[in-house]
Amino acid sequence: QVQLVESGGGLVQAGGSLRLSCAASGRTFRDYAMGWFRQSPGQEREFVAAINWSGGSTSYADSVKGRFTISRDNNRNTMYLQMNSLKPEDTAVYYCARNRVASIAAQMTSYDSWGQGTQVTVSS
Repeated sequence: QVQLVESGGGLVQAGGSLRLSCAASGRTFRDYAMGWFRQSPGQEREFVAAINWSGGSTSYADSVKGRFTISRDNNRNTMYLQMNSLKPEDTAVYYCARNRVASIAAQMTSYDSWGQGTQVTVSS
């Protein structure tokens, strides 16, 4: 079984940075692609970024390209999302998720495990 726990969220002013972490249990973390999603109140959950099993391939939503960087450390069973130049519209609950397989996917149905989420609030 796998458990995912996000951390690193908080309150930051526009233009600031945050680094989110997603710690995964188990010894097969390196076998799976991973992703980050976010959701604001009253809105649909949206894709943010994804990374393949090795970290050699990544994908980003257009809204975060050039500002966010997804990475992973398979030796530590941890995935990261470095968020720079944050904007108020980035305010949301951010979720990490494990893909069913090793390849990148942007759709939620491709993921079989989810963390509890961490709140990111960006003030203007």
